[in-house]
Amino acid sequence: MVLEKVKAILAEQFDAVEDDITTETSIQDDLGADSLDVVDLLMVIEGEFDLEVPDTEIENLKTVGDLVKYIEDNK
Repeated sequence: MVLEKVKAILAEQFDAVEDDITTETSIQDDLGADSLDVVDLLMVIEGEFDLEVPDTEIENLKTVGDLVKYIEDNK
């Protein structure tokens, strides 16, 4: 459920094909996100899942799987 929501958000934000996004997809390398894109993405994620991602965690969220795991662990 979390993965599907995250994939939908990523597909919309980065104009990507949702079915091409996997847990191994790199947010920066595969989706082309720069640091500003990541901040925008995290704002959407925080609103969607009603959680806060501290700045210290951002550097640990490199793949879609990292992001999903963080959401599941902190919901």
